[in-house]
Amino acid sequence: MYRLKYLRESELLTQKQVAEKIGCGHRAYAYYEEGIRDIPTQMLIKIADLYEVSIDYLLCRTNNPKMNIEV
Repeated sequence: MYRLKYLRESELLTQKQVAEKIGCGHRAYAYYEEGIRDIPTQMLIKIADLYEVSIDYLLCRTNNPKMNIEV
């Protein structure tokens, strides 16, 4: 997925570093980034938290990276 790669590179992180931060294997993360494998919900949450963006932004449902949290 283009956004995953963009966010990772903008933070100057390697795929291995991101995989370690979110608690998955390097190859699994590479498959997520390349669009080969769908990202499980729990991994989407961890990635969104890591980059402080919304899941909708990660999934290209919006161009607004901000998280809209309402109580």
